[in-house]
Amino acid sequence: MPFELSKSEQSGKYRIYLKANNSQIILTGQSYSQKQGAKNGIESIIKNTADGDRQFERLTAKDGSPYFVLKAKNSEVIGTSQMYKSVSAMNKGIASVIKHAQEGKIKDLTV
Repeated sequence: MPFELSKSEQSGKYRIYLKANNSQIILTGQSYSQKQGAKNGIESIIKNTADGDRQFERLTAKDGSPYFVLKAKNSEVIGTSQMYKSVSAMNKGIASVIKHAQEGKIKDLTV
């Protein structure tokens, strides 16, 4: 299942993770206080990856590692990637997020 919806025992907040077929996290969504907010976040990720990579912002960390964020049309960050070793690997990560997000499958670990 590409999307995993979980709830932190410590904070009580809901979190979204988008995973590749190898179970590696390829996008971490924002934290949400309500489960419905997290579900809306998943819908936003799906919607904002439907047109390819237009909503992705490619960035560089202080240590020089490339990474990306996915932004909604209102410029709000809705997901953040891991750090990559190269720009090429980061671009493959973006392609993977687009592919897996469009599958739209959700594994709800909160039930």
